[in-house]
Amino acid sequence: MSRIVLGVGGGVAAYKAALLLRAFTEAGHDVRVVPTPAALRFVGAATFEALSGNPVTTDVWADVDEVAHVRIGQTADLVVVAPATADLLARAAAGRADDLLTATLLTAHCPVVFAPAMHTEMWLHPATRDNVATLRRRGAIVLPPAVGRLTGPDSGPGRLPEPADIAALASVVLTAGAGALTQDLVGRRVVISAGGTREPLDPVRYLGNRSSGRQGWALARVAAARGAEVVLVAANVDLPAPFGVRVVPAGTAEELRAAMLAESADADVVVMAAAVADFRPETVAATKLKKGGAAEPSAVPLVRNPDVLAELVTKRPAGQLVVGFAAETGDDAGDVLTHARAKLARKGCDLLVVNDVSGGGVFGRPDNAAVVLAADGTAGEELQGSKDAVAAGIWSAVAPRLS
Repeated sequence: MSRIVLGVGGGVAAYKAALLLRAFTEAGHDVRVVPTPAALRFVGAATFEALSGNPVTTDVWADVDEVAHVRIGQTADLVVVAPATADLLARAAAGRADDLLTATLLTAHCPVVFAPAMHTEMWLHPATRDNVATLRRRGAIVLPPAVGRLTGPDSGPGRLPEPADIAALASVVLTAGAGALTQDLVGRRVVISAGGTREPLDPVRYLGNRSSGRQGWALARVAAARGAEVVLVAANVDLPAPFGVRVVPAGTAEELRAAMLAESADADVVVMAAAVADFRPETVAATKLKKGGAAEPSAVPLVRNPDVLAELVTKRPAGQLVVGFAAETGDDAGDVLTHARAKLARKGCDLLVVNDVSGGGVFGRPDNAAVVLAADGTAGEELQGSKDAVAAGIWSAVAPRLS
């Protein structure tokens, strides 16, 4: 059980802190909520106390005998501030200690994650940008905000990331440390494909695969958290868009190919995590195929789809890093890594992430296991854990290779 301090700033998004608190407690963590005085004007202390099982106070004069303004930060394994308002970011960057939360931030020796939420103009203001840069330079993790509906009719960057996204990233930091979300992708443009393509047979049926897109989603979420500008080409994925990520939908292999070629032209890194169908029906019936009668097909002729990964490698601009994925099983001809190394040699990508999918593993599951092969076939250590943790390991293999 980890000790988490959940700091809550005084913004409308404070109500989402209750959902994040629930996610932390359901995962078995001991959570101490430390709101600002303004936060309690949006959500009462009773709510946070009932959900956490711990007392809630905002000032340094409560529990003086326990020296709470020092002890809370000293004993925490992780501090998550959500929402982090413009005012709170400014006070944290200035090293203020004018309430219990800012005092806790000054005494914390553990990783600190800020999840900003504010109006777009406030997020883009030079003062806020400087404060964010200061906090990141000191080692804090400042997530990018989501883009969407804000207070009133306004929309834009500044929306609090969804609690599920924050909780997933917090779990990665708890297991792997702050280095899992180091800001080594700031200024980089990343294009990722995710999901599985579907090749229509008739207006109702299609040829597809079992990819859920969750690993690609995790790659996008972690890349955004590490500072990258991320484009996610999503093939038939029924998941909420990750925060700070632009999603481009695709259906078939041809549609995914066109989107990836268009988006990757100026990318620093291209990751082909989508499961692209190798074949498609030679023809697509205009009406639903029926059982019985002369119209019932006795066979479905197939034709090859384009090799999107190989084409991306061939057409990549100088300096671009291309990462492929391989879902493999062992057989009489060789084990998983043998087949993966053969694919690596055929494709010519810089890195190949290898999943052993024997027995239906990986697809649709919350956890994953993968090995990253370098261009020469050298295998890194196996990455295991949540798909976000595996994503962090993959980006840690990618980042040092960027020129």
